[in-house]
Amino acid sequence: MIFAKKSLGQNFLIDKNIVKKILNLIEIKNKNIIEIGPGEGAVTEEILKRKPKSLILIEKDYNLSKKLKKKFFKDKFIKVYNSDILKFDIENCCNQNSNIIGNLPYNISSQILVKFIKFKKWPPKFRNLIFMFQKELGQKIIGTFPSANYGRLSILSNYRLNILRKFFVSSNCFFPRPNVTSMVIHFQPKKKIFFNINKISNLEKVTNILFSTKRKMINKNIKKILSNDKIKKIIDLKINLRPSEIKPEIYYKITELFEKK
Repeated sequence: MIFAKKSLGQNFLIDKNIVKKILNLIEIKNKNIIEIGPGEGAVTEEILKRKPKSLILIEKDYNLSKKLKKKFFKDKFIKVYNSDILKFDIENCCNQNSNIIGNLPYNISSQILVKFIKFKKWPPKFRNLIFMFQKELGQKIIGTFPSANYGRLSILSNYRLNILRKFFVSSNCFFPRPNVTSMVIHFQPKKKIFFNINKISNLEKVTNILFSTKRKMINKNIKKILSNDKIKKIIDLKINLRPSEIKPEIYYKITELFEKK
């Protein structure tokens, strides 16, 4: 028996009904599937029942990856990588129209999502992302303007991703049982983006600066990003507002101007 490692944020999904509910969100048969953090293979087993074209498993835990390799060594269409997803070259690993599934460690789940948002080629090769987050974080990701959950993560996510479906998952569905409720979110990449931001890292920088003082007006911080002349070019920008009172489209316009020398 392999025990969950707290240092890796491991909480294994054990409820078969939830596993099926997650996989029912997408087509599996004859599709290229990537699973992040397969753990002991509870979701993997259900994926295989649905006959994927190929299956890539990315597991950071050495003992678990070793167990998975031993379990599936006869299946040539399955590849198991013992790797940290944050360091793994997932963009080049994606086959055309890949579907990506992950029960993500809570402590790095936002970083993993941003890694996908920052893909160099867009539209990307993946067709669907289905990720499990801590409920509180999930609500921040899908937060719409001008809700209480609207902020940096929702601005970043909204730029390149559509949110199709979402549902909550009880802590009783995991082992060991976490102290929080989880949330599954189904994303699809946007094919058309109506702004021209060259580097998502610049959008990250802009939102970091403006949200660094969330309760204050942006009139001081905006000048760390744009000159007065550039500020005047954004007709809809009001610098006497707080960061949460500004629509995502304005952040995209700010970033466009920030990138122009």
